[in-house]
Amino acid sequence: MATHGYDTGVAENNVNMQTAIARSGPDSVAIADALCGSGACIIDGLFADLADDLAAESRLLQQRGAMQAARVGRGSSQQENLQLRGDSALWLDDPACIAGRQLLHRLERLAEGLRESLRLPIRSVEAHYAHYPAGASYARHRDRFRDSGSRLLSWVGYLNPDWRVDDGGQLRIHFEDGASGDVLPTLGTSVCFLSELEHEVLPARLDRYSVAAWFRRDE
Repeated sequence: MATHGYDTGVAENNVNMQTAIARSGPDSVAIADALCGSGACIIDGLFADLADDLAAESRLLQQRGAMQAARVGRGSSQQENLQLRGDSALWLDDPACIAGRQLLHRLERLAEGLRESLRLPIRSVEAHYAHYPAGASYARHRDRFRDSGSRLLSWVGYLNPDWRVDDGGQLRIHFEDGASGDVLPTLGTSVCFLSELEHEVLPARLDRYSVAAWFRRDE
């Protein structure tokens, strides 16, 4: 698996209008059609049967201290920066991630379909659990590194039952036309988008759990 890391670029926030994000079924053709529109889509039903197990496992791993503070940058330049991002993470290839590895295998099958449907050179998937404590956020950024375009698509699945709008913690995706769209981090919801799109995680009133994944090509 490739070295895990994150773009340190933070973009200026100039949101001036909101837009609804397209919705899609869980099959790769429907997702590809939606992505060819605005570059992002909310996916219904992709991991509904795993959601409860993933939610329980992520909380247990966080309580056991298995998650580590996430860093920005790549390679030897990685560092913690709570002003940019305040989450902790555990990669799903860790042996402790039993339900997580089931999801990772499902995402790998989805990657095969998207590679064909979108004609993208997807070669691998990397994914991690993420825990944001109350009040934490992730500043506006892109998932692609400045010097590498290896991440083609980003995917996030949410593990928070009974989440309400006023709990906060939305993923805000910024589109090229200046509009933005919000995704509420409710249990079972997932979203896929082009890794070149700027996005951010808004602060939440409660602890917030998710899985983040990237569909990658070779470096």
